[in-house]
Amino acid sequence: MTHPFDAAIDLTPRPDHRLVGRTVPEYANMVGPFGGATAAALLHAVEQHPDRAGDPIALTVNFAAPVADGEFTIDTTLVRANRTNQHWTATLSQDDGVMSTATAVFGTRRDAWSATEAWPPDAPQPDAVERRHGPEGITWMQNYDMRFVKGLPPVDGVAHESSTSTLWVRHDPARVIDFTALAALADVFYPRVFLRRGRPVPAGTISMTTYFHVDGAELAEVGDDFVLATARGHQFARGYFDQTAQLWSRGGVLLASSNQTVYYKDSFSR
Repeated sequence: MTHPFDAAIDLTPRPDHRLVGRTVPEYANMVGPFGGATAAALLHAVEQHPDRAGDPIALTVNFAAPVADGEFTIDTTLVRANRTNQHWTATLSQDDGVMSTATAVFGTRRDAWSATEAWPPDAPQPDAVERRHGPEGITWMQNYDMRFVKGLPPVDGVAHESSTSTLWVRHDPARVIDFTALAALADVFYPRVFLRRGRPVPAGTISMTTYFHVDGAELAEVGDDFVLATARGHQFARGYFDQTAQLWSRGGVLLASSNQTVYYKDSFSR
């Protein structure tokens, strides 16, 4: 049986070299599909190109408009390549035009001096944390086993001084974490403004960049295990806020980090 995530990123080549995909109900969001699934499909389109070499280094996705339920097409272009890395562009389109654009860098990692200055947040092991199911109507969240250590989605209307959330997360049903899954996990956080305001407000990601810090062999060591995910906002101003996130293996390896810009609407009344 095909895993729902694999169905969400399944792409079929056409004779004109475009790739055709289709949204799936399992990854539906409030408006259109889960942005992480869209990012994963764009990355997967580059992965499938016969000229692709190396592993993902960076992926930037600009969400120009909500993707409608149904069929979409993706065009990929190799902009430039050298012996170390490749630069790609990808465009996701529907009948109404371009819905998302992306740039991706793929590269071959070489042996070199390495160090990690970031540290994973303190967290108990996932088995010691209660699983939380997402709000009703947010379908895509039901496909992840989420165990919040800090920063649960607000339900009491009380504003918080910190926008930080930390949680253990993995696919449900279980699935090995590859680069497409990692790209989706970078967007697994609800908008940080919800926590600061103590309630949901209209919000949506405009642009998201994910940096991959491991190669394929290192990522394969994670298997289908939990990933420790943490995110926080830096500034909320005039309808936009930024968010940074990190994804760690259970063994303390920094797998990926991301930054995104989010649009929101809120009044000064509360």
